[in-house]
Amino acid sequence: MKDIRLQEVFALFYRLFLAFFFYQIARFLFWFFNRELIQIDSVSDYFSISYHGTAFDTTAILYVNSLFILLSLLPLIINTKRNYQKFLFYLYFITNGIAYGMNFGDFIYYRFSQARLTTAALNVAKHEDNIGKVFMVSVLEHPFVIFWFAVLMIFWIFLYKKVKVEEQKPEKKWKYFVFSVLNLCIVAALVVGGIRGDFKHSTRPINLVDANRHVKNPLQANVVLNSVFSFFRTMNTNNFKEVHFVSEEFIEKNIQPYKIYPRENAEPKPNVVIFILESFGKEYSGAFNKNTKIKNFVSYTPFFDSLATQSLIATNAFANGRQSIHGMSSVLAGIPSLKDAFTSSPYSNQKIQSIVSVANEMGYDTSFFHGAPNGSMGFLGFGNILGFKHYYGKTEFNNDTDFDGMWGIWDEPFFQYFAKTLNTKKSPFMATMFSASSHHPFKIPEKYQGKFKNGPLEIHEPIGYTDFALKKFFETAKKMSWYQNTIFVVVADHTNQIAYPEYEKAMNRFAIPILFYSPNPKYQLKGEITEPAQQMDIYPTLADLMGYNKKIRSWGRSLVSAKKEDYLIVNSSGVEQFMIGNYIYLFDGKDFTGIYDIKDLGYEKNLLGKVKSPETDLGMLKSKAWYQDYMDRVINRKLR
Repeated sequence: MKDIRLQEVFALFYRLFLAFFFYQIARFLFWFFNRELIQIDSVSDYFSISYHGTAFDTTAILYVNSLFILLSLLPLIINTKRNYQKFLFYLYFITNGIAYGMNFGDFIYYRFSQARLTTAALNVAKHEDNIGKVFMVSVLEHPFVIFWFAVLMIFWIFLYKKVKVEEQKPEKKWKYFVFSVLNLCIVAALVVGGIRGDFKHSTRPINLVDANRHVKNPLQANVVLNSVFSFFRTMNTNNFKEVHFVSEEFIEKNIQPYKIYPRENAEPKPNVVIFILESFGKEYSGAFNKNTKIKNFVSYTPFFDSLATQSLIATNAFANGRQSIHGMSSVLAGIPSLKDAFTSSPYSNQKIQSIVSVANEMGYDTSFFHGAPNGSMGFLGFGNILGFKHYYGKTEFNNDTDFDGMWGIWDEPFFQYFAKTLNTKKSPFMATMFSASSHHPFKIPEKYQGKFKNGPLEIHEPIGYTDFALKKFFETAKKMSWYQNTIFVVVADHTNQIAYPEYEKAMNRFAIPILFYSPNPKYQLKGEITEPAQQMDIYPTLADLMGYNKKIRSWGRSLVSAKKEDYLIVNSSGVEQFMIGNYIYLFDGKDFTGIYDIKDLGYEKNLLGKVKSPETDLGMLKSKAWYQDYMDRVINRKLR
């Protein structure tokens, strides 16, 4: 029996079983920590989710433990010796400890990203030099996470030591080697199958989208997954692939990737000022919730609400991505973020037609403002691709006394700097301000403590501060000569913390305000747009208002054009989401995983296979056509 190495094989499987056991505990804690964001209706539903999650755990565990498995079974003779087993112990817990820590880190990360940890997080992190500080602040704010990680790791070590490998010498070395090779071959086959998700050559290895096959609501797929799987499966991947679903004629007719908005009397050209406000979701503003009928609704944006009464507002608008850089590409260039973000893809460095290039062509001075250290968030690099003539960051502000200690210059002083810098420019100009203060860890300047409304969420107070900073900006700008002939846009980059159940719904995780304001009545920017709108609509709307009477490449539509254009709203929650007509379509790049009524923002009743009509047939074709055109233009560098 010694030569067959049964005790070593048993110990190996026991140790791997422990990993499965603790991954299930992490899954439960992940859901418990984020239960208000991911609704699971019953115990049986949870057990179904956790059962299907085992396949994803298998892949993750085998990835992490592949070297441990190999070294446990290699015929080295010394395998059972105390020092060798001690070496395996440290290898096991160093690799599994790091991986397990990723799962626990995702408890916190998910609350802000509302998506599982992927390599996309690295693309954001590489532009920041304060990641260590952010991590420490997050840990201190959530001691529950670090406490349970420590407790469970201690318990894991305790259970690991319960099964020991006793030292043995092989009696017949040939037999020892033969059975070792046999064990290795069997385990290797199991490992390959486990990593792939099955043993069929006809199927591709399981991927993130496969998690959606096992849930009633797409948001529950985040519980099926684990962080290690999500991270490893997105390493060195490129999901940008050309597809061919429909003809180019169909795309031209139904998607209309190129649009023209002829406008007379555009002289003198308007100045354009765009505010992209960090995490400034629709949920926080009263003006944008008057139709939601939320009981006891509280607004945290008194100035923004008052400005909305004098503006054209889209009260049913959505972000096209989940991160700040996605908001920038969607608002300025009309390029959304799908499962894989364009801005972190190999195709991002190409000439792109955008509101920046349009403004440059029309003779505008173009500039980008962000109070963080220059280059943060990837804004400087992407701004250069878009063609901004000027970049103003923390360096140009040149006063660290107004630095918040984490992300950038406080919004109020930086917004004042913004107004005063614009006052030095010659009209027409186009300027974009990306705010910084309404960001985790959600602090406000010491001198304003107690000034703004405190709600149940940490973000409420800094939202009030950013609203105040916006008010002070307008008070300053009103006194300047350029103000009267300026079009202002205010929009959020993405959403953030959630207080009301209405905004826990899957599609409402993207719900944002969009506001157009001008003191010049010539532009007729007043009223309310109740049809679905999106960040991608801002670029064509501004091109229209500026009088750019040439063809533009846009997947959005002008919200002020007299000609009727159908909306096609796009974003991604791991699968691509299309809002078209009366339905929402979920598409994984190959197949549809759901069809929902447009009012079913929480994805409670999947109509896939239950409803079939000319409208849904066309909606599915339009979704595929849009996806095809997007991939073609990104990959083949046709975004001009």
